[in-house]
Amino acid sequence: MASVRAWLGILALLVVTWAVASGARAEDKCFACHSSLGDKASGQFRQDVHRQKGVTCAGCHGGNAAVDDMDVAMNKKAGFLGVPKGDDVSARCAACHGDQARMKEFSSSLPTTQYVGLQQSVHGRLSVTGKERIAQCTTCHRPHGIVPVTDKRSPVFSLNVSSLCASCHSNASFVRDYSPSLPVDQLEKYRTSVHGMRNAKGDPRAAECVSCHGSHNILSAKDVRSTVYPTNLPKTCSACHSDAAVMKEYGIPTDQYEKYAKGVHGVALLEKNDLGAPACNNCHGNHGATPPGVESISKICGTCHTINADLFSQSSHKKAFDAMKLPECETCHGNHAILAAGTGLLGVTKDAVCSRCHSATERPKGFAAAAAMRRLMDSLQTSEDQAGKLVEEAEQKGMEVSEAKFKLRDARQARLEVRTMVHSFDEARFEETAGKGLTISAVVTAEAAGAIEEFYFRRIGLGVATLIITIVVVSLYFLIRRVERRQRKAEALSETPHA
Repeated sequence: MASVRAWLGILALLVVTWAVASGARAEDKCFACHSSLGDKASGQFRQDVHRQKGVTCAGCHGGNAAVDDMDVAMNKKAGFLGVPKGDDVSARCAACHGDQARMKEFSSSLPTTQYVGLQQSVHGRLSVTGKERIAQCTTCHRPHGIVPVTDKRSPVFSLNVSSLCASCHSNASFVRDYSPSLPVDQLEKYRTSVHGMRNAKGDPRAAECVSCHGSHNILSAKDVRSTVYPTNLPKTCSACHSDAAVMKEYGIPTDQYEKYAKGVHGVALLEKNDLGAPACNNCHGNHGATPPGVESISKICGTCHTINADLFSQSSHKKAFDAMKLPECETCHGNHAILAAGTGLLGVTKDAVCSRCHSATERPKGFAAAAAMRRLMDSLQTSEDQAGKLVEEAEQKGMEVSEAKFKLRDARQARLEVRTMVHSFDEARFEETAGKGLTISAVVTAEAAGAIEEFYFRRIGLGVATLIITIVVVSLYFLIRRVERRQRKAEALSETPHA
């Protein structure tokens, strides 16, 4: 009996709920009238989230939705607005979506800053008409038939949003009016990426436009506040790629950002604010983002390190790496935690990368070449340091060494060229380049040493001259004193009366 009463109670509650909902909908006379006409707007509004929440047509268009009389319902004195135009569209949306108290009435947890974000975004700038913003809320969300972003029917659902963005961004004539340099093939590139391919297969967690650029507050990539500004981009990528829960499904490690931040590129960009340093997109691409799947990873690194890539492609290691299916640059330098290209990478010590493949018994020719090249590199560094110390000493002693300092710059340049020449893996070419640096350092050392010797020679000469001058001055002093005594004696004798 108790169970029957419980079921009857539940049934009564459902009936009451249905009645209340039906009554709320019945009060929207605007919708009832337009539905009878079978127009498109009412058909779309039938499933609209706003209608489900009890918002009537008058909520956006104004007027009185509770009466049948059109003259009364659409009376401007009753607040009838009609179809909002231009910026009035977003302003009408913001009347609720920008009011925290109003949103609370609808039990909504949506943020109330979307309108402010839109105003400050690139889409919030004036259109070519100069009368309204480039985009309004309805541009992306539609005016009727609006459903939650988590609904697959929504144009801003993760599987649909890239096509939505492309409706403008792939339109060459439209984009030309606002940003002529902006490419219009982002969607095509995106579809070739790992993100785009997973998205096309129905993976809602794969990154799409909003994942990187944001939604309402989209800023120019040149704006320092933008999520895709160079110094911010690694963190943007990290939002997903450092999330173990997200990456677990894909079997991707989550320490890339940590490694990158410690690597030479990350330090340059994130700590030194060097905007020329590469971020994630410089190697993996922007819209066509994918792990480098080109013929060789040197094609990626070579876009910046051109000479190194050319030298490597002509070297003996190119064929060897291809045969062993090694990823070239990455094999020695790493990928995310890229080490600074110091001399420690070269040679046959335990920490040197050459010793990974070469030893005295295995591939000994390369082992010997690596040892010889490291000795030359160390000699070049030592000779340059010695020359630099002598130049500095001579300069501190006040000697003119501007020419030697200029030549020292050439020695440093030669050392940099030698480090680049490592990628040729040609001992003869390496020795030739190192020889130039050693010769310059030797010349600078000789000139600086000569300047220092001249300094001491001048000091000795100055000392001798000072001594001679002192002796002459003292001699003159005594001579003058002697003359003065003779004069006084003569004067004394002349004044003595004669007997």
